[in-house]
Amino acid sequence: MEQRYDFLVIGTGIAGLFYSLKIAELNRDAKIAIVTKKSEQDTSTNKAQGGIAAVLSKTDSFDSHISDTLKTGQGLCDEDIVSKIVSDGPIVIEELMKYGVKFSSDGDTLSMGREGGHSHSRVVHAADFTGQEIERGLLEACRAIENIKIFRDHIVLDLITNKSGDTTACYGAFVFSEHERSFCSFFAPVTMLASGGLGQIYYHNTNPKIATGDGVAIAYRAGCSVANLEFIQFHPTTLYNPGRWPFLISEAVRGEGGRLLTVDGRYVMDKAHELKDLAPRDIVARAIDKELKESGEEYVLLDISHLKKEFILERFPTIYQECLNRGFDITTRDIPVVPAAHYSCGGVVATIAGETDIPGLFVAGEVAHTGMHGANRLASNSLLEAVVMAKRAAENSTHFYKNSDYEKSAIANETFFSSLKYPRNKILIAHDRRELSRVMSDFVGIVRSKDRLLLAQEKIQTILDAIEQYYLATPATYSIVELRNMATVAGLVIKSALLRMESRGLHYMEDFPKTDDKLQTNTILKKNRVM
Repeated sequence: MEQRYDFLVIGTGIAGLFYSLKIAELNRDAKIAIVTKKSEQDTSTNKAQGGIAAVLSKTDSFDSHISDTLKTGQGLCDEDIVSKIVSDGPIVIEELMKYGVKFSSDGDTLSMGREGGHSHSRVVHAADFTGQEIERGLLEACRAIENIKIFRDHIVLDLITNKSGDTTACYGAFVFSEHERSFCSFFAPVTMLASGGLGQIYYHNTNPKIATGDGVAIAYRAGCSVANLEFIQFHPTTLYNPGRWPFLISEAVRGEGGRLLTVDGRYVMDKAHELKDLAPRDIVARAIDKELKESGEEYVLLDISHLKKEFILERFPTIYQECLNRGFDITTRDIPVVPAAHYSCGGVVATIAGETDIPGLFVAGEVAHTGMHGANRLASNSLLEAVVMAKRAAENSTHFYKNSDYEKSAIANETFFSSLKYPRNKILIAHDRRELSRVMSDFVGIVRSKDRLLLAQEKIQTILDAIEQYYLATPATYSIVELRNMATVAGLVIKSALLRMESRGLHYMEDFPKTDDKLQTNTILKKNRVM
């Protein structure tokens, strides 16, 4: 089956939804398709608690926000990109509010929190459920527009590309619906890839189950460059509650005065960094990791009980209720926490306007790499980058669309239909996603070594070889598609890590503990080529 649209958007997080709304404004008659592999709300955006960093106070400045970002990025941020994204912050906050997003405020003044690495209070939020509120506002706005159609339960298999001379262009995507047992070719002159992150390649992670690195994998297979995938940010504080789905304890808790303690009552961060509990996430995560390895304990404690109960209930209602549901009253006792994989600072190489190596393909959000985050992301800069990129990409891709001589591609890649036309017996999956994620957590986690990376590479390659063999030989399922993408991305993370024999930001090598100035450059991978 074929579908034809003017714009194809992959993903329903903040980047995909904001982009769709801007496209609808700029192209009144354009037909826009949004595909998402689960429900519209099943996104990393929806789980974001903290907020969006933006300079809105007279006591703050763009220079200060830029400086904080560059310092946290440890030499790998693109200063021009950082400057432009930070400068656009107030504009996009205003636009989000125009679309119906409601942020916490004190009268006419937006409330602003402070998080690790920030020198000022500049995090605009909606209590501690900012992502949920953004998702609600943007989804309602999209549903009100007749020309936007959302396809739930549709997973992208690969991009539709066509090579003419030396140029490969994107013409949409091959999509599969497990629920309907159907394949469809979505043709479009413009494709926006806003598919989110890759946290599910790790056993301990804060991401929704859909964050299996699909966007990085399909873009890489299509010929896009990917960069800096070795820089995986581990959130220092997820609720330690074995047997239950991980729950993130926002960095804003430490921003409001929360303190990290060992099980026997020592402050974890007092000697670890000059900013103590407000240190950047990589510092905090490594400090906790070190403490756990030395003490043999399975968690540390986060204490906010010294703050007034009324304040905690108003500022952190979601965290309070979730912890209470799991048996922890945070107004009276410490919260047991452990680090977990949270955010990828690397991704598909793109300009600030979302342009990639492939004409017709644009990216935005966590799947993209612009140079904003460098070797470590400053807290609450991710939603900022996503919405600024989406706004600029909408303008850029509108120009591309209006000047395109696009005609429907004649590509027919029968391999995606083989499991229906030539059904065969199912075979057992030798290495499932649990084993892959265990390998990544055990060998490619907060602290790494060359030997452990090489061992992980061997194990992941075995999984990748197996999945490539049975991917086309068995009836299609989400689990097979996702495992293929996870194995591809896990391999890229390891390959990137092996190319950086130094410690910088989120990438810490115990056998190369120092920063090497000669490696102050991006790690760029392209299919069949390392740059």
